[in-house]
Amino acid sequence: MKNLILLVTFLVVTINVTTAQESVASLMDKALSEAVESDKHVMVKFEASWCGWCHRMTKQLKDPAIASYIEENYVLLPIVVFENGDNIKLENPGSRELITSYKGASAGLPFWVILDASGTIITTSFNEKGDNLGCPASKDEVASFIKKLKATSNLTADNEALITKIFTKS
Repeated sequence: MKNLILLVTFLVVTINVTTAQESVASLMDKALSEAVESDKHVMVKFEASWCGWCHRMTKQLKDPAIASYIEENYVLLPIVVFENGDNIKLENPGSRELITSYKGASAGLPFWVILDASGTIITTSFNEKGDNLGCPASKDEVASFIKKLKATSNLTADNEALITKIFTKS
């Protein structure tokens, strides 16, 4: 009986350890180190499993037509936040505090910020009116997104056209 209790305890601890998400502090340290080494900016994207717009933006950022541009200019750092119920375990510890520190807690998802390699905010997903662009889809949203990319990367006219095509909702 004692061995059974030890085995069950071991399994519970092992399962909890293997399903625990990496902390925001650890993820941020890795992303900033990579940004320093590769001379890139960090694009932190807050997302949740239930967020369709988050999944759409992830798919768009990974689109083969622009993936090399994204990879050459940014370290992508997805942070899981605002999960509910059983999915709360998917959240990265510290995610709610981090999104709050960027003033994005009530902005909606996805919410993103672009940081320099030292961790200083260069821009956020707030547009000129203070609204969250989230996953840009309208022509105006995509134009605002393009301005932010131009300010934080080496965006060519070809990449701009591809990003506009991929992100503009038809």
